[in-house]
Amino acid sequence: MLAAPLHATDRPAPAAPGLAEPHLSILPRTTHETRRVERVTAPTEDFAAPEAFEENSAGTATLPHRDDRDAFSQPPANLTFEQGLEFHLGEALFDKLWVFSPASTLASDGLGPVYNARACQRCHIRDGRGRLPEGPDYRSASTFLRISVPAPVPPHLRAIPDYIGMVPEPTYGWQLQDFSAPGVDPEYRLSVTFTEEEIALNGGEVAHLRKPQFEASALKYGPLDSEAMLSPRVAPPMIGLGLLEAIPAADILALADPDDLDGDGISGRANLVWSKEFDQIMLGRFGLKAGTATIHEQSAAAFSGDIGISTPLFPQPYGDCTAQQVDCRAAPHGDEDLRGTEIDQPNMDLVTFYSRNIAVPARRNLDAPEVLRGKSVFYEIGCTSCHTPKFVTHRLIDRPEQSFQLIWPYSDLLLHDMGEGLADNRPEARATGREWRTAPLWGIGLTQQVSARATFLHDGRARTLLEAILWHGGEAQAARDRVVALPPADRAALISFLESL
Repeated sequence: MLAAPLHATDRPAPAAPGLAEPHLSILPRTTHETRRVERVTAPTEDFAAPEAFEENSAGTATLPHRDDRDAFSQPPANLTFEQGLEFHLGEALFDKLWVFSPASTLASDGLGPVYNARACQRCHIRDGRGRLPEGPDYRSASTFLRISVPAPVPPHLRAIPDYIGMVPEPTYGWQLQDFSAPGVDPEYRLSVTFTEEEIALNGGEVAHLRKPQFEASALKYGPLDSEAMLSPRVAPPMIGLGLLEAIPAADILALADPDDLDGDGISGRANLVWSKEFDQIMLGRFGLKAGTATIHEQSAAAFSGDIGISTPLFPQPYGDCTAQQVDCRAAPHGDEDLRGTEIDQPNMDLVTFYSRNIAVPARRNLDAPEVLRGKSVFYEIGCTSCHTPKFVTHRLIDRPEQSFQLIWPYSDLLLHDMGEGLADNRPEARATGREWRTAPLWGIGLTQQVSARATFLHDGRARTLLEAILWHGGEAQAARDRVVALPPADRAALISFLESL
């Protein structure tokens, strides 16, 4: 089982902001290994055939392709038997439906009092993407609104350049919850409506984009603060997270070009965040704006905010309820038994292990002529400026399943200005209201095999991969315009390549 988070006295001296990796036990690469990594991760110039090992998106951890709905819910191929048992114990906790307190099932009570979902799996549907509400009377557990208000930057974060201060909205906290325990009002009701826009493409083709409008209605605890900033979020897929966590921070930071010194129009920036788990500044990797540094902290925060379940890292039994929500804070909770918190550290370790090890499926059809042409187009139009194809993970002492693997996530894990069309106008750490972390593309071709109603982008507006591309703006505007101008056959080949990932 994974170790509990380190105590402050066990932690190494802080590294430069963004380089600290106290969550990893690292063996430094030799000079020979460094040269090998540079060679193997260099961008290809040969599109006549697949690259060596390209089929194995996650190195030796890659899962053979499945054609069913469970393609995103499998352990990686390189776990030991004992690790496989640990994986399935974590999976059971990830799938677990929590119940209200008090309950006879003491190991499962503590839900809410306000919440968005009863289980992790209710948001990340079969470990894939969530979906939007469908119609005014339909509620989706995998869609919610983040919320905050501007505030001064606190002293311990002033060392981070361009950090943007914010605090929870005084009445509603960090996010709005639309479900609640008996005797407690839900915070609001979420609805979404769409307007459609027609986009003309080269070759006489036409695409239709839908722009969502999210509304927070039936606010039960009073009006929102006049400076409240809201951001819709749809749950992202869970695959390959441990491998993203194992990419050397230095390799990610080396891709950043905040001042666009090379003049290519791309100015990726690292999000630097405060780690509650390790009490220091670290590189943000997880979340749609890279606002969290580790999988453990991301998982614990989701238990607190999404389900209302307390953890050792977020021990409040009332979850995201604020002091203004008196009935919510006074409601029964599940902290009053031997667990200490509603989910204890050993079980959090199991959930973290599961989340870290959900397998990435193998590539499909990668030697098909249309897929190879689509890959060439992907490179030619500049997509790899943000969607970095490959990395080699750290050598790790205690995680051999993620150690020194050649992986193909197609993301630089950096922040990019995506233009006004995708702006949520809500910052997160260094991320502005127009910036988003480059989404990893591995597995994206299986999205709707896993969940037929799943959609794309941070708020689920894109129904197809082409729609997702056409919403790109800002730094990606030039690449998006090249897609519009492509001959139809090349545009179809590009989509075939993405569907093979």
